Amino acid sequence: MKKSHSLFLFRLIGGVGLCLGAALSWANTPAQCDAIGELALPATTITQAEFIAAGELALEVPGRDALPAFCRVTATTEPAIRFEVWMPATHWNSRFTGLGNGGMAGTIRYDGLAGALSQGYAAASTDTGHRSSGRPFDASWATGRDDLIHDFGHRSLHEMTLRAKAIVAAFYGEPAAYAYYRGCSKGGQQGMMQAQRYPGDYDGLLVGNPANDWTRFYAGAHLWYSMAMLADEGSWLPPEKVPTLGAAIDAQCDALDGVRDGVINDPRECDFDVATLSCPVGEDRTDCLTAPQVEAVLKIYAGVERASGELVFPGLVPGGEADPGGWSRWVTGEQPFSSLHWFAGNGFFRDFVFGADFEFRDFDFDRDLDVALGKVGPALDAVDPDLRLLAERGAKLLVYHGWSDADISPLASIDYFDSVLDFVEQRGAVDPLAATRDFYRLFMVPGLGHCFGGPGAADFDAMSALERWVEQGIAPDVIPARRVVGDEIVFERPLCAYPAVARYDGVGDRDAASSFRCESQ
Repeated sequence: MKKSHSLFLFRLIGGVGLCLGAALSWANTPAQCDAIGELALPATTITQAEFIAAGELALEVPGRDALPAFCRVTATTEPAIRFEVWMPATHWNSRFTGLGNGGMAGTIRYDGLAGALSQGYAAASTDTGHRSSGRPFDASWATGRDDLIHDFGHRSLHEMTLRAKAIVAAFYGEPAAYAYYRGCSKGGQQGMMQAQRYPGDYDGLLVGNPANDWTRFYAGAHLWYSMAMLADEGSWLPPEKVPTLGAAIDAQCDALDGVRDGVINDPRECDFDVATLSCPVGEDRTDCLTAPQVEAVLKIYAGVERASGELVFPGLVPGGEADPGGWSRWVTGEQPFSSLHWFAGNGFFRDFVFGADFEFRDFDFDRDLDVALGKVGPALDAVDPDLRLLAERGAKLLVYHGWSDADISPLASIDYFDSVLDFVEQRGAVDPLAATRDFYRLFMVPGLGHCFGGPGAADFDAMSALERWVEQGIAPDVIPARRVVGDEIVFERPLCAYPAVARYDGVGDRDAASSFRCESQ
């Protein structure tokens, strides 16, 4: 087949490690890769199958200059689900991994493919059935296209997974021994959809900061935070005021766990009164908040309720506001109408639900939310607590969520875990928590931002923990984590399986994980 490909430069995102495992000395040839081009798959056209020699694609990772040899397969499944499968020519670890997307998707995750390939995985990624324009959270592709909305919401990843597994089996002459999924944010929503709708696709799912309650999240977070910030000209919080808010919260709540490290261990214990930052009447300085700004911040922490008192979606929690990837990026933006919450909420409800005449300030949470839930909720919302099929086949679900996430409230992941726990209890489990944790574990990560970054210990290898759980039956109670700045390890912490929380022992080295214990609330 004709060889034509571009050179890509990639970097690996910190926070989710990759485990090589026991790599086998596979040695597949260019001819075996070319043969994949003739493989017949349902409703799918393989557009290219090319063998790429070692070093032809560069990987921007310290200590590694280029990718190993691999077979690259590009394909499209009807109506327009593009996907790629990358398979190492040698030293395949006998595992397949499917990769999730971010935001409104629309692109294949080449960074994830490169990272997985370099660690010995056969990997696949899809654009979910549409192509991104490059604009933040562009949803224009969804207008009048229910089919593409369903592909984006759940179908595309499932279809990609089925076909990618077949391609992997054809290339190596046998199926992968284990199939794993990994994704964060939108990728977290995709992972929860897999667990709920397609529990047979993966043996283990690593899900980060999931946007699984999609429609309510876009209303009660993206849209509500924008409404709070843009209620009038005085409500918007300029980014130069964000450090004032963050510093005041840290000053009061950082040391609640006995350690002052710039991280609030459990923000639910932080009872901060935003009004203490109020400017004197008639003044507006960077070291204080005006009355409208105080009200806007309070709305964001509280979340929005419907007339019945029902909370639409949890508000943000204190901690990490001043991090570069925190409030100034997601909540306030560099100027009004430039935050990521604004782009996401306005675009979604305009293009997915209401059309070009949508005006975000007119959104009625009692009337309009029901319209949205009825129209697109079934395609997008992964909120079913019934995970029996996943549990019965022995698959494992490992979820993590950063406490300093300025996009998706970390309380939402706790709420979903509790809903599964309640379902298990209603089914008659003697010990509902133990029964739930047999197949589903949640790790809350102090100081982790939205999928990566933040002031906490954001460097941890959850993938290896998942693989040990699936392949060896060793369930993770603790995942080691560390904060790394440059080449320096600043401190280490244990991540505890919810509902346990890490507590300082009061005497040990405050930078060492061994000085902390996981204790139940």
